[in-house]
Amino acid sequence: MTRVLSALYSACVYLFFLATFLYAIGFVEGAFVPKSINSGDPGPLLPSLLVNLALLSVFAVQHSLMARPAFKRVWTKIVPEPVERSTFVLFASLALALLFWTWRPMPHLVWDLGATPAGDVVQGLSYAGWMMVLLSTFMISHFHLFGLSQGFADLMGSGQPAAEFTTPMFYKFIRHPIYAGFIIAFWATPQMSLGHLLFAAGTTGYILVGIWLEERDLIAEHGVRYLQYRMRVGMLFPKIQPRPHPVTPTAKEGLG
Repeated sequence: MTRVLSALYSACVYLFFLATFLYAIGFVEGAFVPKSINSGDPGPLLPSLLVNLALLSVFAVQHSLMARPAFKRVWTKIVPEPVERSTFVLFASLALALLFWTWRPMPHLVWDLGATPAGDVVQGLSYAGWMMVLLSTFMISHFHLFGLSQGFADLMGSGQPAAEFTTPMFYKFIRHPIYAGFIIAFWATPQMSLGHLLFAAGTTGYILVGIWLEERDLIAEHGVRYLQYRMRVGMLFPKIQPRPHPVTPTAKEGLG
């Protein structure tokens, strides 16, 4: 019965995460949701700024703290290991839902491309960023990343395989394509309001801190292999390798 409940819990959390992720797209893009990043009656600028910064901080602290191995070692003494990842996903989704619900609009425009070809291109780039995020999760095991496979593995009585270091598709060119996709989706907007700018800048800052923390854990787990990968592959953009200069034989070399 415990295993059944674990699997059911993981499935419910996954569905909640999926709904939150889809709402996040509508929230940022200002489409298909009742409350987006610019909707609602704007209030005084300073209180709105402070509230929004607090909401971003809640998500950043929750996400960073619960993702650390040291926290997980303590946390799994309270929460069963098969549902540890699902519980992390649940708290992250709740933090996002709180942000969507209580976000204060700051609609003053920073730039506006309007209904122009440039605006259409930028809008398409934003949707491409969201697609990049989703595809990247499937490249490294989508259902494991969001806790679903752990709960069902426990139900089937099969243990989880040890984490392997792999670099499929996007990961051959950039180390963090999920984060890169988010940055593209957040910044590529035809109409950048002050609130959207705050959201994009705050999440980008958190992403950079998160990468530093995550790579520190990956180095501890995978050692030299990850260090070599980091030297070879760019963090958020493909690394341009300089072309080797052709070597002209010297007179001595030419004479053999």
